[in-house]
Amino acid sequence: MPRDYYEILSVPRGASGDEIKSAFRSLARKYHPDVSKEADAEERFKEINEAYAVLSDQEKRAAYDRYGHAGVQGAGGVPDWTTMDFSDIFDELFGFGFGGFGRSSRRSPNAPRRGQDLQYRVHLDFKEGIFGTDKEIEIVRNERCETCQGSGAKPGTSPTRCSTCNGQGEVRQSRQTILGSMVQVTNCPACGGKGEVITAPCQTCTGRGQVRVTRKKVVTIPAGVDTGTQIRLTGEGQPGVNGGPPGNLYLIIQVQSHKYFHRREHDILLDLNINVSQATLGDEVNVPTVDGDAVLKIPAGTQPGKIIRMRGKGVPHLRNNSRGDQLVVINVSIPKSLSDEQRELFQQLAGSLGTEVTPQERGFFDRLKDVIGG
Repeated sequence: MPRDYYEILSVPRGASGDEIKSAFRSLARKYHPDVSKEADAEERFKEINEAYAVLSDQEKRAAYDRYGHAGVQGAGGVPDWTTMDFSDIFDELFGFGFGGFGRSSRRSPNAPRRGQDLQYRVHLDFKEGIFGTDKEIEIVRNERCETCQGSGAKPGTSPTRCSTCNGQGEVRQSRQTILGSMVQVTNCPACGGKGEVITAPCQTCTGRGQVRVTRKKVVTIPAGVDTGTQIRLTGEGQPGVNGGPPGNLYLIIQVQSHKYFHRREHDILLDLNINVSQATLGDEVNVPTVDGDAVLKIPAGTQPGKIIRMRGKGVPHLRNNSRGDQLVVINVSIPKSLSDEQRELFQQLAGSLGTEVTPQERGFFDRLKDVIGG
């Protein structure tokens, strides 16, 4: 069986993206085959990169958390080790490449880059999570400056090529180390790695090419979501750079608890108090459901802890029209005080029932497992 990706990177399952990235960088430096002396360094390095390729991607990580390795097979999450260029990885981690080992492949400063993803937390009450709703949200993000069309330069002017780096966006210095001849690559200090210099910046965006805006948007929340559910809005994140595609917006759902109802996946649990006579003789009572009050038949002789299933009164499934059930857990209320008449009636009943007691063979939680399939 393949090793757990969180175990490989030595991070907990709830680790943030920054924690995962930090762990990857530390381990990649340690086990890079051109640095490490350990016999299994190459295999460990491959394993580390494979884990990071999945856990650093929100969609792949969600699929892995839910389905394990089967969730990311064929999804492009595992890098092809046979075509991996060590010089690219070393350049990313350390900022330099090996002289004679391979050409550095630092991305051109003017190459298109995808925009960053955004997150927005959506708060729902219990029934909104059950049935879905439309919510208006406010997204704060960058957008292209319309004054300069994203160039950052004042209209009528254009950025000029940086004379320090000749438009490369980086400067290089060669030095000798114990590992051989190495070329250290850093961003050009004159242009900040852009390869261009803006001599007359746009007054609207002060040369950034983007402006900060707040957009209102109505989003549809599907029925059946729960706390932790993520909804992706493609292309609603930060804008791309140099013509690259925009990032995505991820809605993170937070559902409030309810006074009576408790959710367990697609079932809803409800504790219901009835009196001794209702439990003994049976009754038909109105009980609350997420659809409104409904009639529940209580069989005669109902014992405390009995679970009665109300089919189709639970949570809708996200991917089909079926619904879970409502499970009503019966609690029999024992009166703490009695009138003289009630006490006399109970004494008569006690005389006819006798005083024999028997141990309970199975507990409430065993019966609950039988009903909900746990």
